[in-house]
Amino acid sequence: MAEVPNGPPFTTGRVPVVELFQPGKVVHVCAPMVRYSKLPFRALVRRYNCDLAFTPMIIAESFVKSLKARDSEFTTNSADRPLIVQFAARDAVTLADASEIVAPYSDGVDLNCGCPQRWAMAEGYGSCLLKKPELISDMVRQARARVSDENFSVSVKIRLHNDLRETVDLCQKAEHAGVSWIAVHGRTPSQRGEPVNTDAIALIKQSLSIPVIANGDIKNLEDVKHIHTSTGVDGVMAARGILQNPGMYAGYDQTPLQCVQDWVDLSLKLGTHFTCFHHHLMYMFERVTPKSEKRVFNALTSTAAVLDYLQEHYGVSYNPDSTVNNETLPIRNGFAEPDISTDPVE
Repeated sequence: MAEVPNGPPFTTGRVPVVELFQPGKVVHVCAPMVRYSKLPFRALVRRYNCDLAFTPMIIAESFVKSLKARDSEFTTNSADRPLIVQFAARDAVTLADASEIVAPYSDGVDLNCGCPQRWAMAEGYGSCLLKKPELISDMVRQARARVSDENFSVSVKIRLHNDLRETVDLCQKAEHAGVSWIAVHGRTPSQRGEPVNTDAIALIKQSLSIPVIANGDIKNLEDVKHIHTSTGVDGVMAARGILQNPGMYAGYDQTPLQCVQDWVDLSLKLGTHFTCFHHHLMYMFERVTPKSEKRVFNALTSTAAVLDYLQEHYGVSYNPDSTVNNETLPIRNGFAEPDISTDPVE
């Protein structure tokens, strides 16, 4: 684990994440996003009313076996809280092992049961697990048993079955096994652009006594209000919407200029790779700049060129003297180079 194993644990006085879920409050969550929801972006969205953030999905087996994988996939610090580490796993012992490793440096783990990508399902991960509710329950039980701190959460993130009775059954079995909450993407694994099934999410919420988080097509506070009103969920989780507008939970309809400034200062102060630095800005500008400008900006090939563009067009420049939440370096950073051909998966 980069920056973590040689330092003290961050969990002294850990506050249970479940305490975020209070009557009348909708918890704002940054989704696990492959290559994107790493430390610097989590730091950014926490400045804009994001209550809870997830790491990208990490393959539990390689994480447990390989120090190199841990160094590459997981970076955090004491300010990166509350934090949920999401794992892809296919057996209970491996998930429990991975949970034990990250427990001193996070607030909970999440089991990915929703990734619809072919490679994941072929390996027995993600949505493949939807057909194995007993295995999911066993993984929840063993992960919870392995970490003695009762404030450490164990959650699951799912997609819908074609037969919603199977989804409700899976969720109820997971609740009986001790799952802390369930995040539901309101589509089946085979669906992509179809509307989110809010009736299904509402049915799941009504069938459980634990918190439920809704995921899918959350792009602004109006969407948050709509899904909360129509389903009664306890929280909402945004992926592409928060990439395009990291200030969405603070009520901004478009990425505010201060958010761009914050990203420049956060990422450059801590040495974020150019591809990652640039691609996050491409997402932020996606809905606010004309096509002609996007073509120019997206074709830039160096940090210096991006900074020149930002200064000329928006008056944004890197401020190396900016403070970052009074944290010692590296503050909430640690991006690996992203594969820009791959979209985040909600």
